[in-house]
Amino acid sequence: MGDSDEKKSLNFHQMELDDRILKGIAKLGWLCPTLIQEKAIPLLLEGKDVLVRARTGSGKTAAFSIPIIQKILNHKREAKEQQTTVVVLAPSKDLCHQISKVIEDLTIKCGRLVRCVDLSTKVDKVALKHMLAERPDIVVSTPAKLVAQLQEGNLSVKDSLQTLVVDEADLMFTFGFENDLKSVLDYFPSVHQSILASATLEKDVLELKKIILHNPVILKLEEPEMAPASQLTHYHIMAEELEKAAVLYTLFKLQLVKGKSIIFVNSIDRCYRLKLFLEQFGIRSCILNSELPAKIRCHTVNQFNQGLYDIIIASDELHVLDPAVTEKKGQKKKLMKQIAKQVESEAGVSRGIDFQFVSNVINFDFPKDINAYIHRAGRTARGNNTGSVLSFVSIEEKEAMDAVEDHLRPSYEEGDKVLKNYQFKMEEVEPFLYRARDAWRAVTKFSIREARIKEIKTEMFNSEKLKSFFEENPRDLQALRHDRTLHTVKVQEHLGDVPEYIVPDSLKHVAGITTKRKKSFVPKKRKTDDKANNPLMVEGIDYGKQRRV
Repeated sequence: MGDSDEKKSLNFHQMELDDRILKGIAKLGWLCPTLIQEKAIPLLLEGKDVLVRARTGSGKTAAFSIPIIQKILNHKREAKEQQTTVVVLAPSKDLCHQISKVIEDLTIKCGRLVRCVDLSTKVDKVALKHMLAERPDIVVSTPAKLVAQLQEGNLSVKDSLQTLVVDEADLMFTFGFENDLKSVLDYFPSVHQSILASATLEKDVLELKKIILHNPVILKLEEPEMAPASQLTHYHIMAEELEKAAVLYTLFKLQLVKGKSIIFVNSIDRCYRLKLFLEQFGIRSCILNSELPAKIRCHTVNQFNQGLYDIIIASDELHVLDPAVTEKKGQKKKLMKQIAKQVESEAGVSRGIDFQFVSNVINFDFPKDINAYIHRAGRTARGNNTGSVLSFVSIEEKEAMDAVEDHLRPSYEEGDKVLKNYQFKMEEVEPFLYRARDAWRAVTKFSIREARIKEIKTEMFNSEKLKSFFEENPRDLQALRHDRTLHTVKVQEHLGDVPEYIVPDSLKHVAGITTKRKKSFVPKKRKTDDKANNPLMVEGIDYGKQRRV
């Protein structure tokens, strides 16, 4: 850790926070601070520059949001006029929306006393100029958007700025935001508090630290890159393409996977292929990728967090680009520009997006590198919650899995398995494999293309045509669902049902299917040796009784 001494564990009510903030925290259901919040909040309240390094899902957003709100409330006791005192920078629109939402939730009991404006939101220029003219307390923005408003003179913080926050700092330099960041600093006062938050401490972050921070405290928590084994369990199953589809279908249809799940694939096309595949069996899911407008992506995540649906299929395009391949085609430079532009709107689905209470991460396509695996796994077991990661691994992906195991092994005790083997007896579910084979082959390139076009057109229509209506009637947003069927593949209704005869006897009690007996009395549940008879049993865990994979 940094320069600070070890302190006794603090709770939120022991941090001298305003009662209104404490009420907002209580409404969010946060019982106690995470480790990074416990260490960072007191230092930030003292006004120190801090470099916060903590793993994905550790609560970094709240760690800097709580103290900046407290400082604003303190400032307003003596301030004679309304001023913009805080600027928060993030590399993507989605992250800006997420930060704004956290601030909004924390200030819900503050009335209109603390105002926050998100510059990344797509609003009319005149309306945006009017919002900035009211000098909101907090401005959240991407670097490019902030530079534009500063240059146009719509925002001035030269005499008022007290705190600058740069979130996901490791992405800022990686994807070409350094020029915008340096331009922004010219419009800031020379003396202000600066906060850098990052999941890693790479060379670019340390370079940014020299530019922005002054004599900072470095909070580098002595913790693993992801949740410990007691909190996060990793499984893998060796399977080729059709077997992956069959296993996934079986897991969901027999309700062997409980709770919210994020399924990761390596491309947008794979998102739609998998959604169309599951659709044939009546398994509803929604898609999250960089093609969809930012508002739709945020709305999708919000509805997922609210429990309106349980399965998101997410593409992680930024981690599957192969520089060697693009260089052969002479397109590397062009591609990097494209990536930088994409990061402004996406920054990779696995990075930073605040999926809440996710029980399972399923890697339908194994990630191409170690960092991608770490960030995907970081979508579950966030804070103090538990979760599981199940990875489907083909022969071609075995090398990537071995690299992940070698990287994570030092965090485990000697003899412990990192990615546990998921014992799945394919012969026990042969009828499911037969069904899955036909359904997978029914999803053609043409149907995928048509589904992509249909989805984008529909979402754009909803976001633009109904924009004003939804602003006036926010509750009606519930009517807009992102898990609706695409209907570009013929759906046979009978496939939505699972007849009893295709379910293995050892799984009938798990799937809720009971065999009727001739006796008139109500039979008790048949006790079985689960570990011996359940083909989907892992390390003696009965997933029919668990909430996670």
